[in-house]
Amino acid sequence: MLDLESPVCVFEWRYGSEEMRRIFSLKSVVRRYIEVEKAIMRGLEKAGIAPRGCSEMLEKCAEDIAPRDIYEMEKVTGHDIASLTYILGEKCGECGRYVHLGATSYDVVDTAWALAFREALRVVKKKLRRLIEILTELTKEHADTLMVGRTHGQHALPITLGFKLANYIYEFSRSYERLCGVEKRVVKGKISGAVGTMAAWRDKGLIVEEEALRYLGLEPHTITTQIAPRDGFAELAAVLAILGSQLDRLAVEIRELSRPEIGELVEGGGKRVGSSTMPHKRNPVRCERLSGLAKLLRSMVSGAFENIVLWHERDLSNSSFERVLIPHMFLALDQMLEDMTWVVSNLQVFPQNMFRNLELSRGVILSEAVMVKLVEKGMARHQAHKLLMELSRRALDEGKSFFEVLRSSPEITRLLSEDELKGVLRYEKYLGSTKALINRALEYAAATLSRC
Repeated sequence: MLDLESPVCVFEWRYGSEEMRRIFSLKSVVRRYIEVEKAIMRGLEKAGIAPRGCSEMLEKCAEDIAPRDIYEMEKVTGHDIASLTYILGEKCGECGRYVHLGATSYDVVDTAWALAFREALRVVKKKLRRLIEILTELTKEHADTLMVGRTHGQHALPITLGFKLANYIYEFSRSYERLCGVEKRVVKGKISGAVGTMAAWRDKGLIVEEEALRYLGLEPHTITTQIAPRDGFAELAAVLAILGSQLDRLAVEIRELSRPEIGELVEGGGKRVGSSTMPHKRNPVRCERLSGLAKLLRSMVSGAFENIVLWHERDLSNSSFERVLIPHMFLALDQMLEDMTWVVSNLQVFPQNMFRNLELSRGVILSEAVMVKLVEKGMARHQAHKLLMELSRRALDEGKSFFEVLRSSPEITRLLSEDELKGVLRYEKYLGSTKALINRALEYAAATLSRC
């Protein structure tokens, strides 16, 4: 329930699913910190530094530790991990003397981030996979639905809605690949102590690291300073922002095509109010929210890149930014995936308006098809191009059909009969390898999703 007395944080109640919010709740953050401390204790046991059974003792004495206990103490200590280790040290009896021994706070923080990344990326990949699957079905359904292909905002050549959507499937599949790739680089543990040398564990550091990360199911970074390298965090931010921008591109496409004068695609509205004053409005509000959150994602990437540039073996200038950056990037993207999945699941398609818009130019968008035919008949391509540019503009200026203007041109009729012209000026006959390209995109997506 929203606390009306607390400062407003819209991500606490407006954006992101409960599944993603739970990952970044204070309760989950503290749970991961304690899991890492337990893992380190297991490593100390394995190395013969701490007595056997201390990790189980730590687990028991941590059961009643609440986030508020740690963050109340932090008001005094100014350090959240130190506060946790003080509390554990006091509560864990004889084993308390070994809590956090030889570790540094970012052994806990960075390894806990890795655990959070693993959980959050699992959610993102699951939702992206679902979106690709829905788009795949929509693509198959509309593989032959004719519409205008637009370049520079102008009518270009005929395409199909399936072809348009297949392009997005390809892009989203590439993001799925990027998510799998960055996961290998950021879901790694960092257990190496101050400045990263494992000095406090003498010659047993690799044993401590190996056992701790085996327990957590993580691979170690090959080498670190006192913190994990921030190039991985920056890469993660960039990958999430790229996916967000791809979602934004599809959202903008739907927004543009939903204009009443175009009316080809419309975001489903249900009982949603479009305007507080204009009852007739059906605003593409989810797509617009997608575009707004994409701006947030893109704006955060530069800060993630700044965090790569830390002093010597570490400084603290990354910490405050990451506490804001990481949860909010995942929550924003999670909301965007939820929204886009809803949009494509409820997308209204109007083939009759697509055909109406195809006809607006009265055949002019097939000028390239005519040019190719003229070249086949012996005319030089540059001459055909110049002639058809003149004839297409005449058709548009005079409000005549392209066929009508073409059959009145001696240069055209000398090479092409009326029947040949009619055959060339058929939208469905100038789709090239559309079907094969759609199938290739779908095969690529299926192969990508099966690999990771």
